[in-house]
Amino acid sequence: MKVKILLVLAITALHLSAFSQNKKFYVFLAFGQSNMEGAAKIEAADTVNVNPRFKVLEALDCPDIDRKKDTWYTAVPPLCRCNTGLTPVDYFGRHLLANLPKDVTVGVINVAVGGCKIELFDKDNYQSYVATAPDWMTGMIKAYNGNPYGRLVELAKLAQKDGVIKGILLHQGESNTGDATWPTKVKGVYNNLLNDLNLKAENVPLLAGEVVNEDQGGVCASMNKIIATLPQVIPTAHVISSKGCTDGPDNLHFDAAGYRELGKRYADEMLALLGY
Repeated sequence: MKVKILLVLAITALHLSAFSQNKKFYVFLAFGQSNMEGAAKIEAADTVNVNPRFKVLEALDCPDIDRKKDTWYTAVPPLCRCNTGLTPVDYFGRHLLANLPKDVTVGVINVAVGGCKIELFDKDNYQSYVATAPDWMTGMIKAYNGNPYGRLVELAKLAQKDGVIKGILLHQGESNTGDATWPTKVKGVYNNLLNDLNLKAENVPLLAGEVVNEDQGGVCASMNKIIATLPQVIPTAHVISSKGCTDGPDNLHFDAAGYRELGKRYADEMLALLGY
C-alpha cells in the first residue's frame, strides 16, 4: 500500500511539474566570447521601456544591481555578467517581442567569456583550456564556477521548469580565426547541449553571428568564410550577417548601434523559423 501511495504521489508531482511549464514562455540560450558578452557601453536609451515580458535568468549574484543568481528579471542590461555591456541579446529579445503574439514571454540566458576559444565550451576537454587560460580571463571563468558550459546547462535546466527552449544563439570565432575545424567544434558543443537538455535539433536551431565584417575593417573578418560553412556541418544552423553593423575603434567589437542591428537580425531569423 505504501508503495502504491508513493507511486501516485510521484505521478502527481510529474503532472504538476509539466502543468507549471508555460508553453508560451520562449527561452533562448546564448553563449560565446566578448561580442556575445557585450563590449559596448550601455546607453540611457537601452535601459528604458524594456517590456516586462522580456526576461533574463541571472547567472550570478549581482548585489550592485540588486539581482540574485538563478532568478528571472526584466531584461534591462547588462544581460551577461554584473558589469558587462550591451549585447546582441538585448535587441534580439526586444525585436522578438515586438513581433510575437502578446501572450508570449521571451526569456534569455547569456553565458559568455571575453577572449575565449570555442574549446572553453567543450564539456569533455574544457579543463585543459582553463589550465592554460591567461590571468585576465580566469576571473570570468571562475565566475561560472570554473565551467561556463556547465553553468549554461544548469541555468537551462532551471529555465525548462518555466518555459520551452526554442533556440540557441552563438557569437564566437574571433579567437579561433583561421581554424578550419571550428564548425566541427561548434557541432560538438551544440550536440552536447541538445543531449544534456533532452532537446531535438529540429526544434532548437542554432543561430551564429558573423564577426565584425570586412566592410567595417574587421580584424578577424576572414573568419566569416569559415563561419559561413557552419550549416554544411549543422543542418539546423543559420548564419547571421554582420555586413553593415558598425563597430568600435578596435575593429574587433561592435559598437552599441552595431549590437542593436545585429540583435534584430538574429531576431528576424528566429521569427522566420518560428513561422512569423
